Amino acid sequence: MAIPGLEVIQSSASLRGTGSGLRKVPNVAKLIDTSTCIGCKACEVACQEWNDLPNAKTVQDGSYQTLPTMTADFWNLIKFHEAEVDGNFAWLMRKDQCMHCADPGCLKACPAPGAIVQYSNGIVDVNPDLCIGCRLCETGCPFDVPRFSENTGKMSKCTLCVDRTTVGLEPACVKACPTGCLHFGTKANMLEYGNERVKQLKADGYANAGVYDPAGVGGTGVLTVLKHADKPELYGLPRDPTVPKSVRFVKSYLRPLGLLGIGAVVVGLVGHYLKFGPRVPPKIPPAPPPPAA
Repeated sequence: MAIPGLEVIQSSASLRGTGSGLRKVPNVAKLIDTSTCIGCKACEVACQEWNDLPNAKTVQDGSYQTLPTMTADFWNLIKFHEAEVDGNFAWLMRKDQCMHCADPGCLKACPAPGAIVQYSNGIVDVNPDLCIGCRLCETGCPFDVPRFSENTGKMSKCTLCVDRTTVGLEPACVKACPTGCLHFGTKANMLEYGNERVKQLKADGYANAGVYDPAGVGGTGVLTVLKHADKPELYGLPRDPTVPKSVRFVKSYLRPLGLLGIGAVVVGLVGHYLKFGPRVPPKIPPAPPPPAA
């Protein structure tokens, strides 16, 4: 998938850059300040409209949450969590979407060359034209993000509006947010802004406030300010997400061994042919004539 102005630095073909491998643009990031989210869902609507996704069928099950989970046609979901924190009731909302990991497990698990790519600005994207629908990316993602479409047989997820951000626009969800909960810019700037917000929250009495940017996946392109950063699971976030060891083992050892095995078989077949030549079927002697009457 070619995006003007961006270079693919990693792809599921080999996990090596198709270009020079040098980051020509700074990493971008989205900052989500959960402390100012009001659950208005403007970001959900903006995501559906900009990406031309169909309307989702909803069912009232006693929650303000639009859907129980993300789907192949719903990439951005405000999740509502009720929790007890220090003996007090807390209503915690968080924007659930692809985290755009610096070390993306989905990309490592994908066997289809070029189906998942990472651009030089850190965005992780899916190319549906090359996706084979094997669903292995699901096994590599510690955030349970990629979704399979029964209609298309392809995987899909948030693209961080790479078509907008490449030309200098902010993602559609950020543009629609009315409370300043969402911000977009370079990752360095977003970390600086997030840390300033954490200082304000701590001054307001939230001693455990922090920015969720887990090191286990190399950091993320979606940063999240949490009032209770010591308990990310209250927001539905894993405490220490990492790419599963099984995925790393398959990508680093089993797949190269498989390729070596295939190469050895090919070399053996060619060597056998050169040494013994083509196999000639044995001649079948003619059938004896029938006995005379």
